[in-house]
Amino acid sequence: IKGEGLSATTTPSVDKVDGFSRKSVRKAKQKRSQSSSQFRSQGKPIELTPLPLLKDVPAPEQAELFLRKLQQCCTVFDFMDTLSDLKMKEYKRSTLNELVDYVTVSRGYLTEQAYPEVVKMVSYNIFRTLPPSDSNEFDPEEDEPTLEASWPHLQLVYEFFIRFLESQEFQPSIAKKYIDQKFVLQLLELFDSEDPRERDYLKTVLHRIYGKFLGLRAFIRKQINNIFLRFVYETEHFNGVAELLEILGSIINGFALPLKAEHKQFLVKVLIPLHTVRSLSLFHAQLAYCIVQFLEKDPALTEPVIRGLLKFWPKTCSQKEVMFLGELEEILDVIEPTQFVKIQEPLFKQISRCVSSPHFQVAERALYYWNNEYIMSLIEENSSVILPIMFASLYRISKEHWNPAIVALVYNVLKAFMEMNSTLFDELTATYKSDRQREKKKEKEREELWKKLEDLELKRGLRNDGIIPT
Repeated sequence: IKGEGLSATTTPSVDKVDGFSRKSVRKAKQKRSQSSSQFRSQGKPIELTPLPLLKDVPAPEQAELFLRKLQQCCTVFDFMDTLSDLKMKEYKRSTLNELVDYVTVSRGYLTEQAYPEVVKMVSYNIFRTLPPSDSNEFDPEEDEPTLEASWPHLQLVYEFFIRFLESQEFQPSIAKKYIDQKFVLQLLELFDSEDPRERDYLKTVLHRIYGKFLGLRAFIRKQINNIFLRFVYETEHFNGVAELLEILGSIINGFALPLKAEHKQFLVKVLIPLHTVRSLSLFHAQLAYCIVQFLEKDPALTEPVIRGLLKFWPKTCSQKEVMFLGELEEILDVIEPTQFVKIQEPLFKQISRCVSSPHFQVAERALYYWNNEYIMSLIEENSSVILPIMFASLYRISKEHWNPAIVALVYNVLKAFMEMNSTLFDELTATYKSDRQREKKKEKEREELWKKLEDLELKRGLRNDGIIPT
């Protein structure tokens, strides 16, 4: 796998302009709530026997003490009860801090006996049934997430586990007995956590596991595939889609060439349908990155990808149309001229519709294509095909559009087309004007015909009433 690091990817902000969004009128944002999935029956307070610090015991005894501290940290506290076990919660927090520091700098602590104890401690703390959302209609775009109340311990457990996986002494051949398919499945379920801090740690953990355990790679890809299919076709709800796509971007980058059939199928059957989901804006930047990574690996996939986007093009949501146009521009930035020729007709028919959109942000985003030098070079090479597709829309908008900024952009595009191919431009102008005159003539004839019919109807009515003789 190339590039162990994961670059933070942020979703570009798009003004919410769709008047028909499901929750266009919302209640005031609630204060961030906290929840915890840890429950235990009210019994005696938890008591942990304090152990000496690892640095205070002789080196030969440290490995044994390390194991004892791991076992102590398997104790899980109830963080929804803010007054219970305060002293022991603080003791566990300081122990976890000590363990984090110890695995970072120490050598020789990773004996074979340590692996099952580490995985057990991590499992006891992080694997849990996630708390239900405060609202049955939780909208990740507008509602504040429910934060994990046990985060003071949970964060340190994640930190410890990442340092453990990254340790120079870490041996995947031993760890694979304990970090197995069941462990990965439980880890993937946690990506549905509402707490963005937890998802960020999970992203790093899963990426490290993918990098170090070759035997788990196909399984991880398959399970992410299943999560996305359930998300698209069943639930339309999963909080960690952006994080999983970010991991996939790095995985796709490391694919060997030629691409396997399963990878191509994943692109066409899973990544393209992800564009249909209502909450696309939450993960669109990461999704577009994955698509472009695929096309840079194998340019022959360009045609099915663009045809897939055109198939799922949004009909009623202008915000999504702006996102689709942005992604298409990213694709066109890396497209090969031979691939461009294959899809130019359906592509520019759609761009023509977008330019004609009454929504000025959609029209503006489509017209910005002509500011892109590489796209302009492709258009110029194929102007004889593209200009006839675009001309009627552009000419009509230049005369009729309500927004002066759009009209100015359209004039620039028409000027560029005229400079590219003046002969064809003049022919199309003449044809357009004669077509318009023909249409106006037909319209006038229709109006005259309706006038005659109305006059006839009026005369018939007067005759029936006996006002004029038959």
